[in-house]
Amino acid sequence: MEEQKIKQDIFIGANIRRIRMGKKIKQVELVRLLQLEGMEMSRETLVKIERGKQHIRATQLRAIRDALGTTYDALLAET
Repeated sequence: MEEQKIKQDIFIGANIRRIRMGKKIKQVELVRLLQLEGMEMSRETLVKIERGKQHIRATQLRAIRDALGTTYDALLAET
């Protein structure tokens, strides 16, 4: 069964970027944290997600949530 993709809107990517920058975490650092947890993601993929150019998978969203120590509400909120 193929993993569900979450339709990307401007809020998810912008929220990831805002939260990441608020915690002073660089993109390469976040990618490294994700990879340490077993989530294979490149910096290029993260850039596309943050810019709303690529759909985010449910497992990616969960991993980003955990790595940033935030909530789904914060990631999905309209800003």
